[in-house]
Parts: sequence; structure tokens; C-alpha cells
Amino acid sequence: MKKIQFLIAALFTCTLSAFAQGFSGTIEFNYSTVKDTTKNIYYIKSNKVKLENYGKKSGNIEGSFLFDFTTNKIVWINPKRKMWGDHKSETPPIIRGTCVVSKGGSKKILGYTCQEYVVKNTEENTSITYWIASDKFNFFMPMLKMWNRKDKQSIYFSKIEGLPEGSMPLYSEEKTINDNASVSRLESMKINKTSPDDSHMQIPADYNRMDK
Repeated sequence: MKKIQFLIAALFTCTLSAFAQGFSGTIEFNYSTVKDTTKNIYYIKSNKVKLENYGKKSGNIEGSFLFDFTTNKIVWINPKRKMWGDHKSETPPIIRGTCVVSKGGSKKILGYTCQEYVVKNTEENTSITYWIASDKFNFFMPMLKMWNRKDKQSIYFSKIEGLPEGSMPLYSEEKTINDNASVSRLESMKINKTSPDDSHMQIPADYNRMDK
């Protein structure tokens, strides 16, 4: 039992060390569908990630998620209502058919060399192309695992095996196979290596917690 506890503690320490040595700063990206485009910003510092979603018309923060890798918990934050609460990870749906991964060429995006990967699933009539940077984005894959989102962009990304630690797509696009129509697109717009203030990575003191 003591040996197991020691191994868990060692793994936990290594994980936090990897985050400490990883990227610190902000990443601005757009999420686009046929109907809409939204602006989002990741704030990354030490063992925390804050994701802010901005309204298209207002330009104000509509909502945020705060990921804490020390406690392995996610909280949602609502600035309009000045409230916050625990967010439960979603259970992803079962994928029909088989996802086939192929590796393509490379190109520069925002100064980073990105490798192309295409994940196709003919039964779901879906093809997603990812341009992945392998740098110090140590937060990204653990965040996706913790979040466990149901969207295909997240699910199909998990089917790419053997990616180096610190990998993250700077651009990805989901299309239907039969007509090559675009369904959704994630595009990194700006990367800033200035570390966020500690206060920005906390829940504001005047926000109230919503009871379970």
C-alpha cells in the first residue's frame, strides 16, 4: 500500500513539474461554425488554465471555465450573475465505425512548425484535419482529458496516438466527407508569452457559489 501511495505521489509531482516547465501566457482562438464565430482565450499559468468565452456582439466575457490540475477539478464562472460552481466532466458518446489517422506535411502557424494529421470516419461521414504544434503546451492534453468534451473535434483528436508531450493543434477543421462541407473550425489567432497575473487565475472574491 505504501509503495502504491509513493508511486502516485511521484507521478503527481512529475505532472506538476511538467506544467511548471510548460507554456505560460495567453492563447487567443476563434471557434467557427456555419452559423457563428466566437472568440476565446486560454490563460495558462503554473498548474491552472482559465478559458474565457467572449460574446460576438457585446465583446464582453460571457463565461469562463477554470481548470485546476492540483485538485483535478473544473469550475464554471458566470461574470454576469457573479456566480460560480463545480463543473462535472462530460461522458463522451460512443463513436460509430472506426477512426483512421493519417499524417501529412508541415507548415508554420504563428511561428510554430505544425504537423498535419487527418482523422477520418466514413461511418460518421466526418473528416477532421489538425495542424499540431509540438512545443511546451503541456496543459492541453491533460485539460482535454479532464474536460471530457462531447464535440467531435475533441474526441477525434484523442485518436491520434504517439504525439509528443506539449502537443496542441493551432488549427483544426471538421468537414463532412461526402460533400467536403465545413462543419466547425478552431483557429489560433494570437499567442502571447506574458504570464497572467495570479489574480486572473482565481475566482473573484465577490462571486457567490451556486449550491449543488
